[in-house]
Amino acid sequence: MLLQVALDKPEHLGILPALRGIADIIEIGTPLLKRFGIAAITTSREICPDIPVLADTKTVDGGSFEANMVFSAGATFMTVLSCASLATHETVGKCATNFGGSVIIDTITESGKPLLLPQDFALPEGFAYVAVHSPTDARLAGDNSTSHIDAVAAMHARGFRVSLAGGIGPATLESVLAVKPEILVVGGAITENENPGKVATWIKERLPEQGLGWPWDKK
Repeated sequence: MLLQVALDKPEHLGILPALRGIADIIEIGTPLLKRFGIAAITTSREICPDIPVLADTKTVDGGSFEANMVFSAGATFMTVLSCASLATHETVGKCATNFGGSVIIDTITESGKPLLLPQDFALPEGFAYVAVHSPTDARLAGDNSTSHIDAVAAMHARGFRVSLAGGIGPATLESVLAVKPEILVVGGAITENENPGKVATWIKERLPEQGLGWPWDKK
């Protein structure tokens, strides 16, 4: 199980040194990406060259253009919304393959629905994971639903590898570990703590090894 740490604010870049040797993936969150652009990706790569970067672009159109920007800047992953057109999915996937990267399909617009992806949906070339999470604004408005955690089993049953995000931290870790997502995404529980390295280490030590290897490993 991989630990992905989500950075959303400018000051979160300051905790990057504390994540060395702990985080498996550094996420440049959408607000941070909008604030600094691809410079946020290159900064993360410079400070933590051994940690892959996910650019949370939430791409919905202009797929080839956005994919080329983030992958050429050093990102290993990017996200594409599930509601984007098949053409966008396909062009982003091809670009990811050319760069040796991977795409995560983000189901945030389907959050809370019984079926997150169409029953006949198949991941396009270059796609590696399905992101299942609860929207931040909904949680801040008082929605304490755990439907995103409950949805992991259904995604696994359909053969998808899952990246799980939304309100995850020490208080919810036990229920999250029970559903065994391949990627565990933690944001504020780490980035807003006065000792982010300590919290990240505490979480990392409790994650099981699943032996799946990286999706871009070439055998």
